[in-house]
Amino acid sequence: MSTQNTDRVLSDLARLNPEIMSPASDRNWHAVFTVPQHEKSVVQHLNIREIESFLPTYEVVRVWKNRQRMKINLPLFPAYLFVRINSRERTKVLQSPGVIQIVGNGRDHDPVLNSEIDFLRTDYCRQRIEPYRDLVIGEKVRVTNGVMQGLEGILVRKNNNMQFVLTVDLINQHAAIHVSAGDLEPVTTQGK
Repeated sequence: MSTQNTDRVLSDLARLNPEIMSPASDRNWHAVFTVPQHEKSVVQHLNIREIESFLPTYEVVRVWKNRQRMKINLPLFPAYLFVRINSRERTKVLQSPGVIQIVGNGRDHDPVLNSEIDFLRTDYCRQRIEPYRDLVIGEKVRVTNGVMQGLEGILVRKNNNMQFVLTVDLINQHAAIHVSAGDLEPVTTQGK
C-alpha cells in the first residue's frame, strides 16, 4: 500500500472514529459522581465502553452475624470514581448506567491532577489508606520524601500517630495516610 493510500485510510478512520486516532496525551483524569453504592458496577460498564477508569478502594474487616470475619474492599470516596477521557468521550461516560455527572462547572469538567491519581494507584497507598470523613482544620503540610513527595494535605494526629490527610479538592473528599513526622514540612502561604 502506498503512503498516500495509508494516509487516506488513516484519515477515514480518524473521521469515522476519532478516539482511534486521539493521542493519550489529550486525555485527563476527571472525577465522576455515581449513584451511591454502584461504583463497582459503573466501573464494569465503563470497561465495556472501553473507558479507562479507576476506583480507589480500601480493605476493611467486617464481622457478620454468624461471627465470620470477612475482608472486603470498599470505595475510598463513596459515590465517586475517576475516568481518563478526552472531550469526545464525555458522552460515553454520561450514558453509562449509574453515572450521575462528571464533576465540574456546567460544560467545563475540571481535571484531577495526575499526581493525585498516580499516588492513589501506588501499592504504598493501597496498604496504608483509609477514608477520613471528619477533616480537622490543621496545619497544611507537604511530604518531602518517598513516593508521596510533593503532595500537600492537612496534618492530623490520631492514636499518637502522624496522619497526612490527602484532599482531592475537586470532589471535596479526604483520605488519611500514615506518614512519618520526619517526612513532612509545613507549607507556607504567600503573602502572610
